[in-house]
Amino acid sequence: MSEYKVLFLDIDGTIITPDDSIEETTIKAIGQVQEKGIEVFLATGRPLHEIRELAKELNVHSLIGYNGAYGIYKGKDLFQEPMNKISVQQFLEIAKKNQHELVLYTKDQNIFTDLKVDCVQDFIEQFHLHKNDTYSPSKDYEVLGMTLINVDSKGIFLYKNEDGIHLSQVNVEGMHHCYDVIRDKVNKGIGVQYVLKHLGLNKENAIAFGDGMNDKEMLMNVGEGFAMGNGHPDLFQYAKHKTTAVSDSGIYNGLKSLGIIP
Repeated sequence: MSEYKVLFLDIDGTIITPDDSIEETTIKAIGQVQEKGIEVFLATGRPLHEIRELAKELNVHSLIGYNGAYGIYKGKDLFQEPMNKISVQQFLEIAKKNQHELVLYTKDQNIFTDLKVDCVQDFIEQFHLHKNDTYSPSKDYEVLGMTLINVDSKGIFLYKNEDGIHLSQVNVEGMHHCYDVIRDKVNKGIGVQYVLKHLGLNKENAIAFGDGMNDKEMLMNVGEGFAMGNGHPDLFQYAKHKTTAVSDSGIYNGLKSLGIIP
């Protein structure tokens, strides 16, 4: 059996349950892994400035945010990959023409095209976003990630004319009209590769858990990739393992199956 050194965990639908809580078994499993000297990374589409409290609660100091655009290892910046400003502008224009909303994530803020509409307010409430502002064309934003809001399945094709970018449906109940904007060359999988190279590890030393299609690349770049039981149906083909749901000790059961925790 390989010696596991690092564990990557998605947040929504992987750590956090549909009722917006964290199971005791999940907290216990993370603590037991850390006691064995395994470094834990939270790997999320969320902006890092919005997950500090969660990371503190879980005693996790290494993070990958914005779907792989920004990485922190033990509290220190590891990498940062802003989006192409022309691509950002193209998405803004398409969204405006089609009555879609868009949130641009910078290092410090969540910039929304319109803060007043109901779908945006629901999104803010669902993900507990606090550092919000309204988009201003006069400002030069350094964007690390984006999420489209209020888009139906037909609308996603409007954005497929941008090379090297694809959309990933947010796998959270009530948020299926939202899509993360994922770059082919900047995603959670690339972030994992960067971390492993920095730590001098092989993919066989790494484990990952995820539930959404934005976790696909991450699960493919570790030795032991787990799709949660509540995962997106299309994700299972990319995972080596399928564990139980987030609300049924998914992380705990997956780690137990590897013999890492009792």
